[in-house]
Amino acid sequence: MVEKMQYLNQSMVSHFFLEGLMYTAEHPGLFFLLFLLIYSITVSGNLLILLTVGSDPHLRSPMYHFLGHLSFLDACLSTVTVPKVMAGLLTLDGKVISFQGCALQLYCFHFLASTECFLYTVMAYDRYLAICQPLHYPVVMNKRVCAALAGSTWAIGAMHSAIHTSLTFRLLYCGPQHIAYFFCDIPPVLKLACADTTINELVMLANIGVVAAGCLILIIISYAFIVAAVLRIRTAEGRQRAFSTCTAHLTVVLLYYMPPVCIYLQPSSTGTGAGAPAVFYTIVTPMLNPFIYTLRNKEVKRALKRLVCSSRESPASSPAP
Repeated sequence: MVEKMQYLNQSMVSHFFLEGLMYTAEHPGLFFLLFLLIYSITVSGNLLILLTVGSDPHLRSPMYHFLGHLSFLDACLSTVTVPKVMAGLLTLDGKVISFQGCALQLYCFHFLASTECFLYTVMAYDRYLAICQPLHYPVVMNKRVCAALAGSTWAIGAMHSAIHTSLTFRLLYCGPQHIAYFFCDIPPVLKLACADTTINELVMLANIGVVAAGCLILIIISYAFIVAAVLRIRTAEGRQRAFSTCTAHLTVVLLYYMPPVCIYLQPSSTGTGAGAPAVFYTIVTPMLNPFIYTLRNKEVKRALKRLVCSSRESPASSPAP
């Protein structure tokens, strides 16, 4: 009780100061242009995929429905972190984030990241059904099931993030105010708490570890069945076509899962240098996803060509006034 009264007597912080990424302070203008380029490519690339999937009648299978959700998630995930990083490169005031803003950023980041984690698992299950159960696939993965699976990833992601955000910001923060990171994430924010964070760290390791490990195990099991089914295909063309539909998803999964393992399984390793793995899956991977899916998928490339051609023909075909 006495200890609690001591906390209450201390002033609660109203804002935090994001220290940013290592080495960016030496050449802020150069890194600002770099992040601006990455962010522009990320948003435009993912919105182009989303537009293509939504407008092309040939891309109506569940795989492309989930791909549309993934593109939207990637664009939003990049928007949560990159603009604030760019603002911090321009002025010192850009590094300041309010207490409420920090909580909102942490919630949005974990909401989108965990939703994407669940979505990758659903996409692996979709590929398993398409390749291993092709006759039952149209019945099992109908529009209603497809919408329910996509919606459940968003709902579980929102609930998962709400738990971590409430646990993190129920603690008292009375100083220091410098977050040794480029955005508000759980491990660096917990280091500033004026309270024992053992329970938070245990919940973080257990919850995020179980969720991430569980999703990854399900993905690995799905692809084990997929590989076994593909190897039973007699023609080389059939095997190549089956593998081509899965390699893009598997590449993205590997790029997405490895950096968080380095971060959340070692919550004490925070700092400006520890932000490098997070940059990869929060900034770089969302930029690469549109290229990975378009370069490895012939149907998406054809749809993109049709979209470009139709946009060029529409002005020419419009009647003159």
